[in-house]
Amino acid sequence: MLIELRTLQLKIAAGPAVTDAFAAVLPSRTELSPLAGFFATEVGTLNQLIQLWPYENAAERESVLARAEKLPQWPPQIDEHVIEEEVRLLEPLPFAPPLEPGEFGAIYEIRTYTYGVGFMPEVIERWSEKLPERRKLSPFIGAYRTTTGRRNQLVHIWAYRDAAERQRIRAQAIETGAWPPNTHAEGMLLRQENILTIPAVFSPLR
Repeated sequence: MLIELRTLQLKIAAGPAVTDAFAAVLPSRTELSPLAGFFATEVGTLNQLIQLWPYENAAERESVLARAEKLPQWPPQIDEHVIEEEVRLLEPLPFAPPLEPGEFGAIYEIRTYTYGVGFMPEVIERWSEKLPERRKLSPFIGAYRTTTGRRNQLVHIWAYRDAAERQRIRAQAIETGAWPPNTHAEGMLLRQENILTIPAVFSPLR
C-alpha cells in the first residue's frame, strides 16, 4: 500500500472556492481510484487543503495519474488560488489499520514527527508497544513513514469529536502512561509538527 498525501497551500480565503471546484469534478477522478480523505486546516498552517489518495503501489499510482491527465474535467481549474503544492508518498507502518471510509470524528489531527537517521526501526518497536492502549481512547486512522521528500518522517492521524475531546483524551493518555512512546532520547526525535483539520462533506474519512 502507498498513500499519497497532497497538500495545497492556498491564497487567503480561497479554501471554499477550491473545495467546491474539487467537489464538482471529483466523481470522474474517483472512477480511476478512490479518494481516502479531503481536509481543510483549522489549526496550524492555515489555508491548506489536504488530500489522501491510496494506491496498491507506485506502479498503480503512475498508471492512474497518467489516465487522470486525459480526463476532460480533471484536475479542477484552481491554479489562480494555489500558492504551492507538496506531495509526500507514505508507506503504512506495520501497525497501521486499513485506510477505509468511515465517520470517525469532526476533527482530524495530522502530526508529523521527524526522527534522526537510523532510529526508525527502534521508533516502530516502541510505538508497537504503546499503541494498543492508546487506541482504546480515540480512533487511530493510521501511521506512515515517508518514502519521498524529507526522509525519516512519521505521519500519524487521529480523529476526535471536537477540540474538547481531543484535549481530554490527550491528558488522560499522558496521566495513565498510555502515551506517548518513549522516543525522546537525544538525537532520536528531532522535530514535531501538528495540524488540526476539518473533513469536507465529500471526504470518505469524516
